[in-house]
Amino acid sequence: MNNILTEASACLQCKNSRCRQACPIHTNIPEMIRKLRNHEVMDAAQMLFENNPLSIVCSLVCDHEKQCEGACVRGIKGDPVAISDIEQYISNSCFERIQLSMEPENGMRAAVIGAGPAGLTIAVALRQKGYKVTVFEVREKIGGIMRYGIPEYRLPRSILDRYYKKLKALGIQFRPNMAIGGAVSIQDLLDDGYSSVFIGTGAWKPRRLNIPGETFGNVQYAVNYLNNPDVYDLGENVAVIGAGNAAMDAARTAIRKGSRNVTVYVRSNSATASDEEVEYAKIDGVQFVFNKAPVRITDEGVVLADTQKDENGKTVMIEGTENFVKVDTVLVAISQVPQTRLVTRDPDLQLNERGNLKIDDLGSTTMPGVFASGDVVTGAKTVVHAVALSRQIAEEMDRYMKGQAGTAKSSASE
Repeated sequence: MNNILTEASACLQCKNSRCRQACPIHTNIPEMIRKLRNHEVMDAAQMLFENNPLSIVCSLVCDHEKQCEGACVRGIKGDPVAISDIEQYISNSCFERIQLSMEPENGMRAAVIGAGPAGLTIAVALRQKGYKVTVFEVREKIGGIMRYGIPEYRLPRSILDRYYKKLKALGIQFRPNMAIGGAVSIQDLLDDGYSSVFIGTGAWKPRRLNIPGETFGNVQYAVNYLNNPDVYDLGENVAVIGAGNAAMDAARTAIRKGSRNVTVYVRSNSATASDEEVEYAKIDGVQFVFNKAPVRITDEGVVLADTQKDENGKTVMIEGTENFVKVDTVLVAISQVPQTRLVTRDPDLQLNERGNLKIDDLGSTTMPGVFASGDVVTGAKTVVHAVALSRQIAEEMDRYMKGQAGTAKSSASE
């Protein structure tokens, strides 16, 4: 606690706060710190949750050095204020005591498909607005990528369990192990009286390398591995192909599960993961080799080639530089794209040219009454970006449903 107060006292309370501007969800950081200083911690927690229902999660997993803390004025000549630590303390210590403002029930139902960051944000926002909300989740527990894609050491599962209890107490209903797009379609939900449907199913389909040998038994996809690392035996020597935060999570988890030699091979001369995650990976013992790209995979390992930038700035392989590296397992971590189950079941839904669910500027899909956001729309992004977009779309869903109700009343009176 002393450290938190010390950090809070270091805040300059800037009038034009760069930290808030750099936050994707524009958390009022100076106000949060001011309330903590004034011993108004519950008010601070209330403000945080109203702005970002996943504030506990974001305080742990956001790329703070590129967002709030990276923009902190104190960081220009020294260390920035530890904003993430302050937010974590406030959100975590007050979570169970927060009382959300709730509008009276309006008699309308809303369905949420997917209990990840986007879905949970929508569920809370619509429940606050008086809707009866049911969340359909294909897995047995809530959290989505937060539970099944972020390692326990970064985001304790107990936090997500606390969220489940909180959301149940709000009156949100959950149907686990329920895959919409199988026996039940989105149209079935609309036919059953749901005024609107939100799709937040995430991006769970691994992006392929599309090189020979990718289907061999010594190849695993990071998104699958992180789902349940305990069922995998990667061996002692592991090559990780990819350079994002998921690649760092997979590499660090492999080390923790007993692999002795884990090397991340990066196509360019720098990783796309945050500097902090790269440094943590190095501390854990992960090795990095830059300017390498996989050419093919064999039963004994992977063939890699050197890369360089061409005249257009594109990273290309250099012919004749192929080199074989013997490893037990190749972990592929080059991002994910959405599954197509819903689109196959409900043909009124369309994908865009990138393979993501197609929406307009208001979050509306090509199927009337159906909205979407999060990774299913943007591809694999961060938790805070999913929350920020979903808060806006919750407002659009509210307008849509109230408009539909108004149209129904008008038709009935004619």
